[in-house]
Amino acid sequence: MEAQCDAFIRYLATERGLSGAYQLSVRQSLDALAGWLRKTNTPLRDVGTNELAAFLSQRKVEGLNAASLRITTVHLKVFFRWLALKGILEMDPAEPLLAPRPDLTLPDTLHTREINKLLESINPAVHLGRRDRAILELFYASGLRLSELCGLRFEMMDLDDGFLRITGKGNKTRVVRVGSKALQAIADYLANERPALVTKRTSSHLFLSIRGSALSPDRVRQIVKRRAQLAGIEKNIYPHLLRHSFATHLLEGGADLRVIQELLGHADISTTEIYTHVDRHRLKSIHQRCHPRG
Repeated sequence: MEAQCDAFIRYLATERGLSGAYQLSVRQSLDALAGWLRKTNTPLRDVGTNELAAFLSQRKVEGLNAASLRITTVHLKVFFRWLALKGILEMDPAEPLLAPRPDLTLPDTLHTREINKLLESINPAVHLGRRDRAILELFYASGLRLSELCGLRFEMMDLDDGFLRITGKGNKTRVVRVGSKALQAIADYLANERPALVTKRTSSHLFLSIRGSALSPDRVRQIVKRRAQLAGIEKNIYPHLLRHSFATHLLEGGADLRVIQELLGHADISTTEIYTHVDRHRLKSIHQRCHPRG
């Protein structure tokens, strides 16, 4: 199976043009299947729907949640469909599999006063304060994913009109609005801090490390967490929390769900609808707290 996995990953990379993160996710699912097949002494040619169902059941016993099981099921479906199309298998045993419905979990969000406390606590006069302020302002103003912010380059930006051209999941491009506060923070960073970070090897990435290279996702996570700690916010703060807060606050302000879907780059409106549950949860909480018979 190892050779078939390698060939399939190459197919995803070269013919489908899918991201390295997606390829890694598929590889992890297929490696888990390969380990299970070795353990049960089942050759790939003998894998049927019952064997795949047994594998998924074992993954559930091992603690895989519904969302992860759903992703694994999708990976199995695309892999075995490819094997069948290539004639490596006579039929596709994964076709009858049904992906489990993911658990409905409401995303955490920050209150606007917590957002303000976080952003206003950053002193631009302190070393790298302008950069870090611009990063957090942009996360909250535009709802960018972590990978999208790290990959942001000058050629993707129109700061005069306040727009970004972002290529997100599935290589889909969308236009994202940047708020005035974020634009001010970026302009301050570009004028007064980024030039000192530039080296001969610096690329056109917007946000730079002290060595002049593009910031890595891990480093940005550290920056967000550290800035929250310095602001005295005890919650676990991470980049995606700012994206959730961006969407939730837009919905609370009256934005149309389709507009929020476009801004977030969601392919399916059902993904965006989670924020309507967040808003209903907030309304219920307010009613219970404020109404005499709530």
